[in-house]
Amino acid sequence: MKRYSFSSIFTEAFRDNLGWEKAWTKRQPKKEYQIIIVGGGGHGLATAYYLAKNYNITDIAVIEKGWIGGGNTGRNTTIIRSNYLQESSIGIYEKSRCLYETLSQDLNYNVMFSPRGVLMLCQTEHELRAMKRTSHANRINGVDTKMVTPEEVKEIVPIINIDGPRFPVLGALWQPRGGTARHDAVAWGYARKCSDYGIDIIEQCEVIGVKKKRDKIVGMETTKGHIKAKKVCFVVAGHSSVLADLAGFRLPIESVALQALVSEPIKPIIDCVVMANTVHGYLSQSDKGELVIGGGADGYNNYSQRGSFLHIEETVRALVETFPVISRLRQLRQWGGIVDMTGDRSPIISKTPVDGLYINCGWGTGGFKAIPGSGWATAEMIYNEKPGKLASPFSIDRFLEGRLIDESAAAAVAH
Repeated sequence: MKRYSFSSIFTEAFRDNLGWEKAWTKRQPKKEYQIIIVGGGGHGLATAYYLAKNYNITDIAVIEKGWIGGGNTGRNTTIIRSNYLQESSIGIYEKSRCLYETLSQDLNYNVMFSPRGVLMLCQTEHELRAMKRTSHANRINGVDTKMVTPEEVKEIVPIINIDGPRFPVLGALWQPRGGTARHDAVAWGYARKCSDYGIDIIEQCEVIGVKKKRDKIVGMETTKGHIKAKKVCFVVAGHSSVLADLAGFRLPIESVALQALVSEPIKPIIDCVVMANTVHGYLSQSDKGELVIGGGADGYNNYSQRGSFLHIEETVRALVETFPVISRLRQLRQWGGIVDMTGDRSPIISKTPVDGLYINCGWGTGGFKAIPGSGWATAEMIYNEKPGKLASPFSIDRFLEGRLIDESAAAAVAH
C-alpha cells in the first residue's frame, strides 16, 4: 500500500495523480478462513484491524451485504465523548476516545478527529443534579470533565439562549477533549489498513445461513457460496437479531430507527458539540458548514431508514428555542439508521451459546464514539476466547444474572 505523505502528494501532483492505488482491494471469498467478521461497518472493520495489529492474525474475511460503511457508520452524527456515569461504560468509551486521538496516524488516513469539546446542557433541576453526579464519577475514573455555569455556557457558545421559556440553561457538563470525527473516513481508514494487512474485504455478500456441527460454528452460507471458518463474529448493528435467529438463539434487543438531519451550509457559528438532553437533540457544525442535528429514536420497532417526522419536528422546535439564530435555516437532508437497543441501553460484547460464535451489538445511539474501543475489546475476546477487562461487563449473561448496567438514565440520551 502506498503511504499518504507530503512527499507522495507532491510527487503525484506532477504525475496527474495517476499513481494512486485503490484504498482497499475488493476480493472474492476463499473457501476457508480462520476468522470471519460479519459486518463491514466501523465496529467490524475495527475488530479485524486490531486482530491483525495486536495479535498478528490476518487470515480474516470481513463480509458485508452492502458496501463498506454503508450502514449506521455512514448515518450518524459523529459525536465522540466518554462522560458516562457507570464505570464499565467509562472504561470502554474512554479507551475509544484515547484511540481516536492517534487514529489518523495509526491508519495513515485522515479521520478528521476534532477534539472541539462536548457540552451537555442541564435544563431541569433533575438534570443538574444528575450531571453533577456524573462529573464526580468521571473524575474518579480519570475522565476530564467539569460542571460549568450558565454564564460560562454563554461564553463557550455565544449563540445560545440561556433564558428560554421552556428550556432554560441551568448549567452544563463540559468535556473539553470530546469532539467529532468524519464517519465515512473512519470506516474507509480501517478498511484501507485491513486490506494492507492482507485481510479480505468482501462486499455485496449477504449471510443467508449459519453452518453448525454439534453446537459449534463451522462456517457461513452466503450469497457468494459456503465459507468455512473456525471462529465467526457478528457485528451487524440493527440486524443482529436476524443473524442470531439464523444461528439458533435469541438476543434481548429490539431494532428501531434513529434519526438525524443537516441544514444548508453556513459560515461557522458553533465550534463545539452541544447536547440538549431534555429533548434528545444535539447540534454541531461539520467541516462543510452544515449544522448536524441529531434526533431521538422512534418509539416503535422498525427497519425503516427514514423514521418518523414527529421526532425531527419536536427536536428542531426545541433547538430553535435554544438557538434562535438557526430558525431561518433550511433543512438539506434527513435520514435514519437502524440501531440495536438492549433493555439497559448498554452494548453486548460476548460469547454466544454457539461455540466459536461471538457477537458485538446493542450499541443503541452510542455506536460511533465507541468504534476503536469496541474493536479493541472484541478482538481481544476473539483471540483469547473469553472477554477481557473492557468487554466482560457487557456479557449477554448479565440479563439472566441481573447485572444490568442501566446506562440509559445516567447518560441522559438513551445511551
